[in-house]
Amino acid sequence: MLKRILIVEDEPAIRDMVAFALRKGEYDPVHAADGREAQAAIADRVPDLILLDWMLPGTSGLDLARRWRRESLTREVPIIMLTARGEENDRVGGLEAGVDDYVVKPFSARELLARIRAVLRRSRDDDEDGSVSVGALRIDGAAHRVFANAGGADQPVQIGPTEYRLLHFFMTHPERVYSRTQLLDHVWGGSVYVEERTVDVHIRRLRKTLEPHAIDGMVQTVRGAGYRFSASLEG
Repeated sequence: MLKRILIVEDEPAIRDMVAFALRKGEYDPVHAADGREAQAAIADRVPDLILLDWMLPGTSGLDLARRWRRESLTREVPIIMLTARGEENDRVGGLEAGVDDYVVKPFSARELLARIRAVLRRSRDDDEDGSVSVGALRIDGAAHRVFANAGGADQPVQIGPTEYRLLHFFMTHPERVYSRTQLLDHVWGGSVYVEERTVDVHIRRLRKTLEPHAIDGMVQTVRGAGYRFSASLEG
């Protein structure tokens, strides 16, 4: 079965161009012009990936990304933002909202397909990873879920796909310091260009995810070197 990709874009010309490129790339494109149509498409069938325009009528793409990251049905669906906003702060804002990658307009079909393949490949690799436990945290690789042990009982941790990949890498390589460049290579892959600041954004999101369980101190900053994951909580 072809991977279904939901295109949320209000400009028909761009939507049609993207859909044409996706069909040539052997994907199954589904159209939506705004948040309401996107919700209806998701209710019909959850897509394998969402291409989301930043500027939409009504609810913005940024707000939709935040909503989908909160909802269990779409929490683990990768999102690539399509945006004319090329400034660093705008890109960081998208990443902090839970977007996995972004493509700045105007873009080529070749670049878009490369980004899609890279994001889907990372998601597929996650599915093939095994289970791992470090301290109070446990990843069930088969179920693609994270649990925190609180008072002897496992509590589910609500986590986005990029933070899941980052956490899985940390938990399978604990007590070691990794620079931003090393984390980009291991978690995002060396074939995709991502800025080093992206790592800081997702480290903050990962800590925020773990904070309700009082274990955000497991993700530790090593000044001048990078980041370390440890079973010993940092104060």
